Order: sequence, then structure tokens, then C-alpha cells
Amino acid sequence: MKWVTWENVGVDRMACAWLIRKWIDSEAEFSFVPLGSKPLPEGAEPFDIPGVRLTHRRGHCTFHTMLREYDIKDPILDRIAQIVDEADTVQEVFLEPVAPGLDYICDGIRLSSPDDLTALERGSIIFDALYAHLQVK
Repeated sequence: MKWVTWENVGVDRMACAWLIRKWIDSEAEFSFVPLGSKPLPEGAEPFDIPGVRLTHRRGHCTFHTMLREYDIKDPILDRIAQIVDEADTVQEVFLEPVAPGLDYICDGIRLSSPDDLTALERGSIIFDALYAHLQVK
């Protein structure tokens, strides 16, 4: 399946791409459009773009929305959703101390990657590691 999101991926889009490849669509193909592009490419499932099915809802990030939309039940993924929520959205109080660091790391990955596909590949290593860490805690 083809998936589309805005270019210059950050923490939520990296997390969503990782979730898509691991739990939703292992053969996913990703494409990126400039911020605010209309219309979106036909035949691709858009995510983390305002106004589409898979986007922020009720103060939660798109990663959280995808867990609900695809009925994925995994307490570790729920915890990652909380961390990504706090890393991606404005928070007055952080309950997940790792959230600001995750945001910085994902931003650094984006800045040091030659393109968005590379950033997604590098980001997936971070989310694999986070999942593994939470699995043993």
C-alpha cells in the first residue's frame, strides 16, 4: 500500500511510519509532499495531515489515532503513544520524562538525513530500541 505524509518528518510521522511497517503494512511505500499540498496523491493513504482520517484527534498525536483506527492492542504501544503525544504536542506537564529527548533525537535524525525516507529508516531504529526497552521494564 502507498502512504503519504508531509515532508520533513518529525517524531509523530517517524513513529507512525514505524507502526505502519511493523503492525499494519510490512510492504508500505512512503511518499512525501510539501506542507499544505493539495490535492494529495490519489491511491495513497494520507497520515499526520490535518483533515485526513489518520491525524491528530482530541489532543492526541496521529500515532495514537492509528492504534485506535487499526484496533492494535499492545500495552507497550500504548505507552509509546503517550510518549509520542508528549513529544509531539504542546504539554504543560510531562508525565513521560523521555518525551523531550525523543523529540530532540527525531529532530536530529531529520536534520542529519539526506531525505525523508532515510530519516524514517533511521527513526525506526530508535522506535525499535524504545519498544525493546519498554518491553523489559
